[in-house]
Amino acid sequence: MRLIVRTCFPQAILWLLLTTSYGITDLMGQPTSPRYEFRGAWIATVDNIDWPSRKGLPSDSQRAEFIRLLDMHRSNGMNAVIMQVRPAADAFYPSPLEPWSEWLTGVQGKAPEPYYDPLAFMVEETHRRGMEFHAWLNPYRAVFNRTYSSIAANHITRMRPEWFLDYGDKRYFDPGHPEAQAFVTEVVVDIVRRYPVDAIHFDDYFYPYRIAGKNFPDTATYRQFSRGMATDDWRRSNVDSIIVRLRRAIHRENPYCRFGISPFGVWRNRDKDPRGSDTHAGQTNYDDLYADIRLWLEKDWIDYVVPQLYWELEHNKVPFEPLLNWWSHNSFGKPCYIGLGFYRAGSNLAWRDHTQLSRQLAAIRSRPNIQGAAYFSSKSFFKNPLGWNDTLRRYYQYPALVPPAHSHEGTVALTPRIRTEAGLLAEKVRFRILAPAEGMDTKIRQIAVYAVYEEQSTFSQAQLVALQPFGGDVAFEINCPPTATYLRVHVTYVDHANRESPVEGLGAATCSFVRRAGSWEPIRP
Repeated sequence: MRLIVRTCFPQAILWLLLTTSYGITDLMGQPTSPRYEFRGAWIATVDNIDWPSRKGLPSDSQRAEFIRLLDMHRSNGMNAVIMQVRPAADAFYPSPLEPWSEWLTGVQGKAPEPYYDPLAFMVEETHRRGMEFHAWLNPYRAVFNRTYSSIAANHITRMRPEWFLDYGDKRYFDPGHPEAQAFVTEVVVDIVRRYPVDAIHFDDYFYPYRIAGKNFPDTATYRQFSRGMATDDWRRSNVDSIIVRLRRAIHRENPYCRFGISPFGVWRNRDKDPRGSDTHAGQTNYDDLYADIRLWLEKDWIDYVVPQLYWELEHNKVPFEPLLNWWSHNSFGKPCYIGLGFYRAGSNLAWRDHTQLSRQLAAIRSRPNIQGAAYFSSKSFFKNPLGWNDTLRRYYQYPALVPPAHSHEGTVALTPRIRTEAGLLAEKVRFRILAPAEGMDTKIRQIAVYAVYEEQSTFSQAQLVALQPFGGDVAFEINCPPTATYLRVHVTYVDHANRESPVEGLGAATCSFVRRAGSWEPIRP
């Protein structure tokens, strides 16, 4: 099936579904992919891992590189990017609190030349392609390398040195210092207030991973603020407190903005806790990073979780499927997406198996409480390792909506208006989605189009075939399978919480077509 989208407003988005016997067969029956599925890719800026390719690129080159990344991810079926905008108490945007990042311009505190706002640009380009933008921040890393990192005169480590601790070659905010927590919260609120990001995203760095033979040097802070708690419990309470504070602050500023965490893949080993996973990880969230991610899910302190399961299916200490099962059973109703180690392709014998990715994806879709995946890292995709880009394009042949946040239930009140087009041709149907009446408070982000070819079918058998950014009149053409004699189209509006307007029943937007004497005709209600 081939879908053409024509719009009456500039910079339209087009989902192109290539004609294949595989796609036609599936569309004539059950949907081939989930209606809701997170498909994300991390874009790391720290140490120029993914973007920009090197420090100090001219602004035009930076923008061109980012667009290339977006277009690649979109062609692979992604519907979200997780973009690192604050890797080390620095900023990829003009911040009143922190200096420009050295990985953008080469010198911390130096603005891009010619000047532009990278975050505003990235959010706009991502949304233009119908994808979500999750702003990824590292909460506590302040200096990436104390030996050679560029440190601006107004960097917070110079302004408030009492908030920081050195561990290994890095400098960290002290998670036990209340003023440090307040500052990090202020940074996050500033982003949510000024930019239309879809989510704030933290990865696995809270307290740092242990260094053999070295204790984290927070003894003085513990004596000042512990209130008699044991050290490990106090550290976990410090991380708990900023998670609660951030969730409240984010939702207060923008109730549509979600708060997600991408933790290390193991909460606790079962030999330490019967609630833990059947694994033998050397370090864990609970015991080493002091991140009680299971508690945060249970208490509704975060909106989604993306555990990093970067191990192969056959790993002898942390095998993929037992961990997948654990997260499926411990997500407490929150959206759970699995972080996959795309970068590991070819790294050892297990990861030279080209079926490793497809088997992991099949396992993910088979678990009832897992709703998608995210991939690290972006630069790995450019080489199409083991043909995995092709695997993703087959697996993500049709678009999917990002799952709604648990805190945003219900449907969108506004219903699309459809008008069928005259002059239908033998191989295609035409219809138009009309713009809402002027002045209506829409809060709509996207238009979703579903197709089904069985007259007696229900919406559950329809396949999502197109996602279009909202705005103006939108004209659609659908090239139908040659064997089809009936087509029903369902159209929904999608808001910023990924809720849809009603799909069936009174007020639902549908139109139907029948093929007669080789030509498609609309069925008038």
